[in-house]
Amino acid sequence: MHLAPNEERANIFFLDGSKQRQVRKKTVSFSSMPNDRKISSTAACMAFMMEGCEMKKVRSNSRMYNRYFLLDPDMHWLRWEPSKKDSDKAKLEIKSIKEVRLGKKTPVLRSNGLSDQFPDECAFSIIYGDNYESLDLVGSTADVVSTWVMGLRYLVSYGRHPVDMVEQSQPSLRTSWIGSVFELADMEKDGYIDLFRATQIIKGLNPGMKESRIELKFKELQKAKDQYGEDINMDTFVEAYCELCTRPEIFFLLVQFSSNKEYLDSKDLMLFVEVEQGVEGVNEDMCREIVQKFEPSAEGRERGYLSIDGFTHYLLSSECHIFDPQHKRVCQDMTQPLSHYYINSSHNASLLEDHFWGSSDISSYIRALRMGCRSLEVIVWDGPDNEPVVYVGSSVASQLAFSKVLDIINQYAFESSEYPLILCLVTHCCIHQQRVIAQHMKKILGDKLYVDLPNKEEIYLPSPEQLRGKILIKGKRLPPSCTETEGDVTDEEEGLEMSRRLGANEKDQLNGLGRRLRLCRELSDLVSLCKSVQFRDFDISKKEQKYWEICSFNEVDANRFANEFPEDFVCYNKRFLSRIYPTPMRIDASNINPQDFWKCGCQIVAMNYQTPGLMMDLNLGWFRQNGNCGYVLRPAIMREEVSYFSANARDSLPGVSAQLLHIKVISGQNLPKPRGSAAKGDVVEPYIYAEIHGIPADCAEQRTKTVSQNGDNPVFDESFEFQINLPELAALRFVVLDDDYIGDEFIGQYTIPFECLQPGYRHVPLQSLTGEFLANTTLFVHIAITNRRGGGKAHKRGLSVRKGRKTREYTSTKTTGIKVVDELFRASTQPLREATDLRENVQNALVSFKELCGLTPAANMKQCILTVSTWLMNSERVLQLTVDLSETYPAMEAQGPVPELLRKVLTAYDMVEDTVKRMINNTAPKQQKSVVCCLFPGLDFHVDLHRIGAREGLKGRKLQKAMESYAWNITVLKVR
Repeated sequence: MHLAPNEERANIFFLDGSKQRQVRKKTVSFSSMPNDRKISSTAACMAFMMEGCEMKKVRSNSRMYNRYFLLDPDMHWLRWEPSKKDSDKAKLEIKSIKEVRLGKKTPVLRSNGLSDQFPDECAFSIIYGDNYESLDLVGSTADVVSTWVMGLRYLVSYGRHPVDMVEQSQPSLRTSWIGSVFELADMEKDGYIDLFRATQIIKGLNPGMKESRIELKFKELQKAKDQYGEDINMDTFVEAYCELCTRPEIFFLLVQFSSNKEYLDSKDLMLFVEVEQGVEGVNEDMCREIVQKFEPSAEGRERGYLSIDGFTHYLLSSECHIFDPQHKRVCQDMTQPLSHYYINSSHNASLLEDHFWGSSDISSYIRALRMGCRSLEVIVWDGPDNEPVVYVGSSVASQLAFSKVLDIINQYAFESSEYPLILCLVTHCCIHQQRVIAQHMKKILGDKLYVDLPNKEEIYLPSPEQLRGKILIKGKRLPPSCTETEGDVTDEEEGLEMSRRLGANEKDQLNGLGRRLRLCRELSDLVSLCKSVQFRDFDISKKEQKYWEICSFNEVDANRFANEFPEDFVCYNKRFLSRIYPTPMRIDASNINPQDFWKCGCQIVAMNYQTPGLMMDLNLGWFRQNGNCGYVLRPAIMREEVSYFSANARDSLPGVSAQLLHIKVISGQNLPKPRGSAAKGDVVEPYIYAEIHGIPADCAEQRTKTVSQNGDNPVFDESFEFQINLPELAALRFVVLDDDYIGDEFIGQYTIPFECLQPGYRHVPLQSLTGEFLANTTLFVHIAITNRRGGGKAHKRGLSVRKGRKTREYTSTKTTGIKVVDELFRASTQPLREATDLRENVQNALVSFKELCGLTPAANMKQCILTVSTWLMNSERVLQLTVDLSETYPAMEAQGPVPELLRKVLTAYDMVEDTVKRMINNTAPKQQKSVVCCLFPGLDFHVDLHRIGAREGLKGRKLQKAMESYAWNITVLKVR
């Protein structure tokens, strides 16, 4: 395939092969561009550039000089002054510009002397001339820079058209459409509509916009034109709509991809959807469907054009939601043992408020089940007339009949999820009422009850798939030695604590472990796969606990185990279910942090659904990732029988490639005042926290500046990077707060699992404190993820860096102290180092190639190819590039002489191709064979490792350490 400057983008598109909360310092931002200068069209952009502004010119020696830059009236030259050069030299011809780069994307702007002096969004570079020289500039604000970049890119793309192409001499697709809307509203056909009707029309076209803002804009425009009264003419209506309803950040994006003035055709849209949004298999028919669905004007739909309004509607639609739609349905393997899943769990589901004052209500069960809860706690007490009742704590006055609770559970158990529901039954009833409980459960729940005895030949619980539509009872069971119709059992810890809180007699306690409970056989026989037992220690559990037995831990004990025995806790949870519940000291029904226990593999972390806040945000956000079915498959490193994982890891993990999450927070839309704010007026001064929740090594947060003007529709334009060491257990949370608050600062939040993030330009819907989605309230962000699926390791938090061999950190095996085992693993040391070198070489080559293309390390290869294609198209000389797509590794070759920069880019591309070839075809298979030769014999030691270690004199903590080192080594070898 040959590319010449006059070829269309559709040909270039084929090149990439795609058709195959503590005190914090307050920072404030004041926009330098007043509302009356809002850029809503290319004409406004040109007018701003012709008026000019002061910017800093950066030289190769890193010195900066203030210069006044402006565009000539004929739009053919960019000039600056004052300058030591004469006026004929202090200028740049527009047609010589090859590319306009936003951010620090040239060697001059990336130099150490300048990198920290100004933010990335305030810098841009103009690449010009046959030798691809750069004019590096720094603007006063991101708004100013965006306007210059947008205008210059427009001129570069369409500079060969007549000048009147960018003038408003002809009505555009947009103004024609909004004019037709006005004409339909003008019932009297006298050229006017009243202010109220005009306001309602614009509000209808842009839900969420405040009426006061629309009315104010009309009055400003009328005053500027010396027009007064309640009647609005067409010109004023069109002008008000364009100023109010144009989001500059989206207009900037449209101009960047448009090849047809101020709209996108199907080919432009195809480029955007595939290159920026990362959607595979895009074709023109799909893009035409997008136009038909989102373009408001009939002319645009007929001609296949997406205007700025249609593009905005598309970006706000569910198709550009940050949440990957594949995760809206069950998308994980549901055939693993039950112990391999996190299970959405409720604590004291009947409560509406806290434990002390809260009342019980049947609707709380309905709400929990509809939210995907798969583990409900039901606390049952003796009731009047031999009918058991359900209540919690002191809420005796609001008792619920147990039979009514069962009716609700039976009705709603599988409305939101078909996978098994676990009823955690805590009984404080006499034998007679226990029999009533059993009778009700059999009668009401019927065949849904799972009562089959466990298969003693198995070693793991059945899978959620095998238990679909079944209700499991978690509770006490009579021991096999008991042959009577009733017997004594020891109450589980949670029941014991509940009794203590309610003042039970201490003499009921037995040996400090629990109190005796009389249990009837009818109720005992309903417990099958979730038999409650008391936890003693990890060694005893490993030897004696059956896979169908489950232990409950209060949060204090669970925290202690997580901190003191993190590896043991993870290993325990590979086979057994564990339930974590809040300490009874939380009388306000506050929630524990589920991440503290998910990192240990604990499956059932009981949450107080009635208490909103950060912890419930994490819980509800986390369980969205598998169709909200209540089950989420745990990370592989926590499931594999032989693997090493420490819950308190504070660095990269063996067997898991760290990834970099790049987030650009661009803007917010229709941000409301905090619900509980006592401040007067409607003004908000928002700022945003981007938080990562996961293992300790991943937990981090970064905040934007505070926007103090146009706070309900703020523009932030700030970029963050986070290193994610265990992506499968990480969640991203956006929280929006008001810096100008009295009483309440919370505006909204959204929590999403890392695995559900979609790359590209995305809107984030915000939720209220209680979880409701706020109408028309969103954040606009850009997401990119690098090093995904094993593309190398990032070694510095927040930095996309290249590593030389001298500074690389190699993951190596550990010594176990068992000679025969250590000799085997020692043979893998060199292959492991070589495998790391191969991956790092590919990563370094990719970063170099992207930098030469003027892109960040977060860019993808399609964006790089598109950039090179743009250079070719904008070149005055005839440049040809051959791309051979018939080969496994597409080669790029220049036909004839090319500029020095393009030659370097082609050399860098060859280096990428060469390192990838070497990794896949030549060296990697040899190393893989060497590693496999260590892995499988190493796995053979697993069964007898304890005995072999003891034979070599290891015992106690030394033997335990040897087992951990062995698991570490196996984990490292598995992914190499």
